[in-house]
Amino acid sequence: MTNEELIKVIKERKDILGINQEHLAELSEVGLATLKRFESGKGNITLDNLRKIADVLGLDINLEKKNQINEKCRNI
Repeated sequence: MTNEELIKVIKERKDILGINQEHLAELSEVGLATLKRFESGKGNITLDNLRKIADVLGLDINLEKKNQINEKCRNI
């Protein structure tokens, strides 16, 4: 999933729940500036902060095995 896709999911979920950036930052204990930079696509977010945001929004973060092995790993 790309940052753009993550941002879209977060924004859509915020809209569904009626939560603005300020409230999400407060509830998740993620800095408002950090959240604004991430949502605007101008910054990256740590996995820990993403987990905090996902928890507040009722979302899960999952890693799934791909059907294909990355070519870089094939030669190991």
